[in-house]
Amino acid sequence: MTTVLQAYQFALDPTPQQRAMLSSHCGASRFAYNWALAQVKAVMNQRVAEASYGVAEDQLTPVMSWSAYSLRKAWNAAKHEAAPWWSENSKEAYASGLANLATALDNWHKSRTGKRAGRGVGFPRFTSKRHRASCRFTTGSFGLSDSDRRHVKLPRIGTVRTHESTRTLARHVERGTARIRSTTVSFQRGRWHVSFSVEITKTEPAPATRGGTVGVDLGVKELAVLSTGETIANPKHLDRAQRQLRRLQRQAARRVGPDKRTKRKPSQRWHKAQQQASRLHTRVANARRDGLHQLSTRLVREYDTIAVENLNVEGMKRNRRLARHIADVGMGELRHQLDYKTTWHGRDMIVADRFYPSSKTCSDCGVVKAKLRLSERVFTCDHCGHTADRDLNAARNLAGLTASTASCVGTENTPAGNPPKTSHAGDGYRHGKTPDGTGVNAAPQGDGSGTL
Repeated sequence: MTTVLQAYQFALDPTPQQRAMLSSHCGASRFAYNWALAQVKAVMNQRVAEASYGVAEDQLTPVMSWSAYSLRKAWNAAKHEAAPWWSENSKEAYASGLANLATALDNWHKSRTGKRAGRGVGFPRFTSKRHRASCRFTTGSFGLSDSDRRHVKLPRIGTVRTHESTRTLARHVERGTARIRSTTVSFQRGRWHVSFSVEITKTEPAPATRGGTVGVDLGVKELAVLSTGETIANPKHLDRAQRQLRRLQRQAARRVGPDKRTKRKPSQRWHKAQQQASRLHTRVANARRDGLHQLSTRLVREYDTIAVENLNVEGMKRNRRLARHIADVGMGELRHQLDYKTTWHGRDMIVADRFYPSSKTCSDCGVVKAKLRLSERVFTCDHCGHTADRDLNAARNLAGLTASTASCVGTENTPAGNPPKTSHAGDGYRHGKTPDGTGVNAAPQGDGSGTL
């Protein structure tokens, strides 16, 4: 038995009055976020100004804590003046915006002080009305309806009808294997949605029908190539919709759109054209997500171990000629789905080192080629003469990895032991690596207390 966190999302079908209340709650969350951010920035600017005039450190304006508790305390003290209408919405709406700001400030501080890995996080900015509306509820009367399986309950909003049945989640709740922890309402893809964060107990997974390890090599020409020789075709959902999308975008360009400089408001025909384009993007995204779910579920059910690459998708999308095609594949989404589905079903997932040369390594003898152009779709080993499809060769190399070698096998551009070098010019090593694995190049304010 395994307990995991799982999200269940349903499209809502609210009445006009409920739609207005949903918008009001999301607007309240955005208002509290912007209000607290203005307070934080005011304190920071005041301290900087005082310091520029030579004011001593102990005489500066007191720092303001950005913890969620402190922000809620400050909001409760000023809400009667800042928002006299605050009682029209649930208190959770304001708490949601304040919690989001606390998380954003914490991520910014950790990124600034080097305590957060990955791309740098900038200072939070004010949220616009055009931003996706959302609001989170952690307390109050929320969950599934007791009367039927086509309604959900939300605090202050009441019972809202759903476009689809909630029986999948309702059965877990009735059996006692699921507990709803929180709910989030959001307006996205032209509809209101509700998402439940559920703590669910998974039963022991059934044994794999085939077992063994499979390597999955993702690409643009083919969605995926498995080490078994199977090829998953790329449906190219966005490419198929390009003709219709261009027509809708040209229609929107001919309409009277918004203009910030002259404060011109968009026409209703412009809004209608934007909604049509948004619905097309929604269909494309749903089709892509459904295909990736089918692929990831099948892999998890049929194999005990799945080996994938740690691709730098954001870096790959910097190529302006391939960016749209790479984004249409959904490589990051498939990796995300395999990550949590293998955990749910008790399978293993091996993630190769980002610089592991899966395409350059011969799957037969293990010798690494010094260079392999992207246009070379057939791999030919210069040492043993082995020939195979480029993607199939990479998938077989991934399948040959083990959990103990996946994190370090890509640091040296040679196979295990002391094999002969390839006949290509060069020493067979890449990215400044020397034979012993070492590189030739040697590579703010705040104390993390949550205060400014």
